[in-house]
Amino acid sequence: MAPEGTRHMLVLEPDARGHALEWLTHLARCTRGLSLRLSMAVAPGLATPLAEMMAAESIDDIRVATLAPGEVAGCLASRLATSAFSRWRAMGRYARDCGADTGFFLGLDHLSLPLALQLPTHGLRLAGILFRPSVHYPSLGPYRPGAAERLRDVRKRLLYPAMLRHPALAALFSLDPYFTPYARRHYRHGSKVHTIPDPAAPLPAGLVATSPAVRFPVARTRFVLFGSLTERKGVFALIEALARLEPEIARKIAVAIAGQVDPAIRAELRTRLRKLSATRPELWLRLVDRWLSDREVATLVEASDAVLAPYQRFVGSSGVLLWAAKLGRPIVTQSFGLLGRFARDYRLGLAVDTTNPSEIADAIARIARSGPASVADPAGMARFAANRSPGDFVATIVDRLVEAKAPTPIAERAA
Repeated sequence: MAPEGTRHMLVLEPDARGHALEWLTHLARCTRGLSLRLSMAVAPGLATPLAEMMAAESIDDIRVATLAPGEVAGCLASRLATSAFSRWRAMGRYARDCGADTGFFLGLDHLSLPLALQLPTHGLRLAGILFRPSVHYPSLGPYRPGAAERLRDVRKRLLYPAMLRHPALAALFSLDPYFTPYARRHYRHGSKVHTIPDPAAPLPAGLVATSPAVRFPVARTRFVLFGSLTERKGVFALIEALARLEPEIARKIAVAIAGQVDPAIRAELRTRLRKLSATRPELWLRLVDRWLSDREVATLVEASDAVLAPYQRFVGSSGVLLWAAKLGRPIVTQSFGLLGRFARDYRLGLAVDTTNPSEIADAIARIARSGPASVADPAGMARFAANRSPGDFVATIVDRLVEAKAPTPIAERAA
């Protein structure tokens, strides 16, 4: 239990998808004994597994409130302004209810507009993780933005400096280590920006699963694409790439696609897989359409020779790179943005134009011909995975928020 008189932080998370459960679990486990009291207000899909985890691990000093269905709907609205102000209101309400002095957003990207407008917080300090900064992408590598991407970056260039000016914003954390120096050079209040390590789940003890998600054939080079399977993950681009492989390469590889398939693409994905299996019978290809536990993911990656992450111009970081690096498996990923920069700087594998299926096919063929060891550096992978633990993640948040001063009300600043 946190010592008496420490700060009280409320984490608001209305979205049960993606990293939310993993990060909330890290916070619940790693804040014990630190100078921070923790409360949470979360989507119904997060409340139950969090309660089960905390009961199993005897964590009894964290209050978890469940957001109402209407609040979740507002916070997840497709219209960005609706989502932003819904999250702002929810944070104010639940912080008052539990007596928190600090509000924390796992996805601060959604709050850039209310912060830029300098809305009052009535003494509540705010902080969070800016998950998808992209204004600095021209400095990271190949960057030829389309019209929508240019408009997105213009909007961010306008909002970020105004957001950082908000007196209640105590700290802005970024998983992108290249954004922090950029922000400090370009924004007057850039000193509020801090790099936070993407927390790699600790490898389960004894990786052999009693029932592996996939049983690979032994005489082929084994590739795996895993995680939440959406169109953005590049599953369709991968299928097109596999169709373009030369027969001699197709006979040498095995590919597993594993994870919960987005319902929006499930029917089309199954149709494309059936067509590919019919036209390219020499391919070994399996789909596992369900959520995988950390143990199953670890077992699957260890059983593979290489990891596929053919994201489609994705902005932000990805835990897939960490899984691959921790288990010493080279990765094939996009050359675009942060993922491409990580792959190049740490020699994690091959960074290619993943919007072009032919380049994905060439990368797969290269690994099949030359071997996985020819495209990655074990020392680089080890450096990338170092200091990216749940403990490092939580300690960075706690250290910065404990040292940050309370906000000066906007009215006083103007006086």
